[in-house]
Amino acid sequence: MSAVPSDTLFPRPPVLFCDFDGTITLSDNIVAIMQRYKPAGVEEIIDEIVKETKSIRQGVGAMFALLPTSLKEEIRSFVIETAGIRPGFPELLAWCKQHNVPFYVTSGGIDFFVYPLLEPFGIPSDHIYCNGSDFEGQQIRITWPHVCDEECDNDCGMCKTTVIRRFPHDDYYRILIGDSITDFAGAKLADLVFSRSHLTDKCRELGLPHIPFETFHDIVRHLDQGGLSS
Repeated sequence: MSAVPSDTLFPRPPVLFCDFDGTITLSDNIVAIMQRYKPAGVEEIIDEIVKETKSIRQGVGAMFALLPTSLKEEIRSFVIETAGIRPGFPELLAWCKQHNVPFYVTSGGIDFFVYPLLEPFGIPSDHIYCNGSDFEGQQIRITWPHVCDEECDNDCGMCKTTVIRRFPHDDYYRILIGDSITDFAGAKLADLVFSRSHLTDKCRELGLPHIPFETFHDIVRHLDQGGLSS
């Protein structure tokens, strides 16, 4: 691992924003939950999200509202047992710590499974952005503590661009790590994107600076070179 200070590798001090579902974890946990329980009506909601007739916030809220609160512990156990952590994640966190680079989890996932999965890695809770949950009623209710600011009208639910804008472009070299539709808007703001899956396709389509990756080991290797491809 390089001992070169990060401020000599990048034009401005870097900050990392990392997606959770399908990025830190090997699978998209919301998709996995819906495939596991198959509540009536979920396919129609997914279709509406894909067609963008429902926003991410509306769609995620509607899907979880199909599930009874009695499933809370079962769902949490299912995700913890099946999600899997992408190889190299501890090494990426170690790199950030060594180089004093802030690392933020920006997740469209839900707190009752995001926090337990991340607990072993010692990430400060104020560096984890995700949606909340309410199990007081009959059905699961998703809450939205990190909604869009006045500059975003995508109705994201957990608005990644709002978080990114708290770190001005002139002061930070903004690096996004992600894989899917919830990362598209953030990728447009980033100086560099580490991409997988649909996000790679979108970055190619839009001509955004990006480096495809499979594991976090790949990302650490590129970060040691200032993000340059080898």
